[in-house]
Amino acid sequence: MDLRLTGVGVGPGDPELVTVKGVNALRAAGAVVVPVMDTGETGRAEATVRHYVAADRVVRVVFALNERSDRARREAAWDEAGARVAELLRTQGSVAFATIGDPNVYSTFTYLAHTVGELLPGVAVATVPGITAMQDLASRSGAVLAEGTEPLTLVPVTAGAAVLKAALEGPGTVVAYKFGRLAAEVAAALAATGRTEGAVWGSALGLPEESIRPAAQLLDGPLPYLSTLIAPARRDGRGGKL
Repeated sequence: MDLRLTGVGVGPGDPELVTVKGVNALRAAGAVVVPVMDTGETGRAEATVRHYVAADRVVRVVFALNERSDRARREAAWDEAGARVAELLRTQGSVAFATIGDPNVYSTFTYLAHTVGELLPGVAVATVPGITAMQDLASRSGAVLAEGTEPLTLVPVTAGAAVLKAALEGPGTVVAYKFGRLAAEVAAALAATGRTEGAVWGSALGLPEESIRPAAQLLDGPLPYLSTLIAPARRDGRGGKL
């Protein structure tokens, strides 16, 4: 039996932003796996998937997604999740792994596919792209991500505010992911580089608790972990970067 593992991007949280190809992949799979926290709450990927797949076909697999300091605990969770998915592949033949955003952009699917590939060397791995948080925030806020010859830089602020500041000092639009716990440092980096004006941040996009605000209104306290920032390139007028 041919085994197939597919990472399916289900977007930032709005179920209407799952692609037709993504829905078809979820429904065609023998089992649909969703990553959950070890605290047990329903994650964003699971909530999205349940709009399209019956609950009894959804398998919850724990990832230590909030683990940053204990590498051994984090990798043990990856190993356990990979073993569970390998077991499902042996019995079901095909598994779809639902991930928020896109499976090739800062996704837990990367670690899962690597682990499963070591356990089942013959498994076929594929991905279905998903709409990213930066695309959704750009749409909802009216921000333009890139035009003409502008570069577009994506920075996970978990790498440190200094990495973001260096990107902001360069040309083009800068997008920051996962910056909620470092909101004050992000605000300082924007101010230091003169990039506050026109920048926008958002969290819980497409969900009832959605928040989209100018970066000038960045709060001092922590924001939701999966907050997204767009600092558009400096532009002089229409077609100025062509």
